[in-house]
Amino acid sequence: MFELNEFILKKAEELGFSDVVVLGYETNRRQVRFANNEITVAKHWHERKIELFVEKDKKIANTTITELSRENIKRVLKTLKKNIEGLSPKEDYYGIAEGPFKYEDIPETFDKAIVELDEPNEYVEVAINTALSEGAKRVAGVLYTDHDRIYLTTSNGVEAFDEGTGIEISVRAFVGNLESGHGTCSARVLKKFDPELAGRKAGEIAHMARNPEQGPEGRFDVIFDPLAFANLLSYMGFMLSAYAAEAGFSFLAGKLGDKVASELVTIKDVGNLPNGYGTRKFDDEGVPTKETIVIENGTFRTFLLNTSLARKYKTETTANAGLIMPRPWNIVLEPGDYSKAELFSEVKRGIYITNVWYTRFQNYVTGDFSTIPRDGIFLIENGEFKPIRNIRVSDNLQRILSNIVAIGNEPFQVHWWEVSRPVITPYVLVKNVGITRATK
Repeated sequence: MFELNEFILKKAEELGFSDVVVLGYETNRRQVRFANNEITVAKHWHERKIELFVEKDKKIANTTITELSRENIKRVLKTLKKNIEGLSPKEDYYGIAEGPFKYEDIPETFDKAIVELDEPNEYVEVAINTALSEGAKRVAGVLYTDHDRIYLTTSNGVEAFDEGTGIEISVRAFVGNLESGHGTCSARVLKKFDPELAGRKAGEIAHMARNPEQGPEGRFDVIFDPLAFANLLSYMGFMLSAYAAEAGFSFLAGKLGDKVASELVTIKDVGNLPNGYGTRKFDDEGVPTKETIVIENGTFRTFLLNTSLARKYKTETTANAGLIMPRPWNIVLEPGDYSKAELFSEVKRGIYITNVWYTRFQNYVTGDFSTIPRDGIFLIENGEFKPIRNIRVSDNLQRILSNIVAIGNEPFQVHWWEVSRPVITPYVLVKNVGITRATK
């Protein structure tokens, strides 16, 4: 792939492009789907593609090339040159990072055992059987294994390579038409993968959720399961980008140095996190990834930045460059002091939400949003869990962060199709959360 990268870089520079980033991907992905307690589908994909960023006279463009013949690449580059001539300059563009850089290996991001795994079906069977043993009647879900190679070449002297693996499972357990539970597990190395944990959680929640009644409305203290709170933090990950703030899609705009959350809250983006599902050695400009504290004890410290935005604001890049805008790698909510049992004992009357979906923002600038709890939902009254259904969380993301009164001491990594940006979060207790009735 590096030979192809060099060919693209040379041709791009011959056409007059100044800043050029060539990012090659080679991926192998396997999927095992299961439903009604049985494996139903097994698939395998192999993909090679190039993501390309170019700049000329402060006019920028990017594209993805999947047909990698040299003739097609030359056609794409000529089309890019023609198209970019009609664009207006981006006057606040200040270039890409200057290489070369040195990179350190990050532990627990590559496992040859995953690459050589012949039969992932056994992990699916473990998850199914565990969920059934906890009281589920039907189990469904999906398992993926990934093996990725990344090849980066830029016009500013960067040539970098990274290789990683991953394995993850998402398990849905059902008792009846209204009772379900969800469990996930994601890991970069096989020794940290626990499908039994995912199956047990899904089965337990589904069993607990039998015969749910209509949930109440009002303001309640809410315990968010890691699966549920990860959903909210994943959406927030986009808002941490300086690009999102400039575009009017972040409630954090204009709040650097302000208190935006409870003092209990410290949120980091960690690009070099061992076993982190989003971990990489370098960002899309080649800058070595690192840990960045974005909210510290409730105070907003920094947006996520690439080189151009960092130069614009006269600071340093946070090593979060995507080809166009900064992005998080692994969003981490620092653990607190509460065990799970202690956290639940704090709630005399409240709600436990195990999962959410259809999170939508009515106003990105203020942070107003709603989301629909799914799977097991429970009204907590004097230590008893009563299954409920058909409610909606209608609140404000900054208010949610500010009303956090307790954080669990055990973090969980969450990554699945509703949480596309990996999040590591414990259980979280939030006071006075707005709960309305979901529309049917």
